[in-house]
Amino acid sequence: MTTIVAVKHDGHTAIAGDGQVTMSEKFIMKGTAHKVRRIFDDQVVIGFAGGVADAITLQDWLEKKLKEYSGNLQRAAVELAQDWRKDPSLQKLEAMLLAMNKETLLLISGSGEVIEPDEDVVAIGSGGNFAQAAAIGLQRHAKDMDAEEIAVESIKIASEIDIFTNNNIISDKF
Repeated sequence: MTTIVAVKHDGHTAIAGDGQVTMSEKFIMKGTAHKVRRIFDDQVVIGFAGGVADAITLQDWLEKKLKEYSGNLQRAAVELAQDWRKDPSLQKLEAMLLAMNKETLLLISGSGEVIEPDEDVVAIGSGGNFAQAAAIGLQRHAKDMDAEEIAVESIKIASEIDIFTNNNIISDKF
């Protein structure tokens, strides 16, 4: 399990995620996984929650769509979501993605959702609700924090509440 949060704040976007890999909800297998990655010649940053092999498959599929649609993240995400719903091999994948570039922040799911959040904050994973609430609060009231600081602090807060989230945080920003 994991927690990933992405934030758009003061013209910048940032994403952060923890490093915990839990096996069958019973024990921690690894605490230093990298679930935040740059793709498409470093023009897009993704974060994933769910099965790692499934997430890597989706990462590859999204990158293929980004190439097909000349880097248009929204179009690539919609096409990925459509394929995910229609393709029998993709339908079995159990993962979710957050994807962002300098302008756009999206949640992409296997049930066909491609969501650009109203609050400029979106989170996924077991501690996603905690991280999202923390990020919204920080974004509204901590005027001295930048997007990356908000994202990282939100994961820290989630790690204090959610047992499937740790405080080994990887972040990236535009």
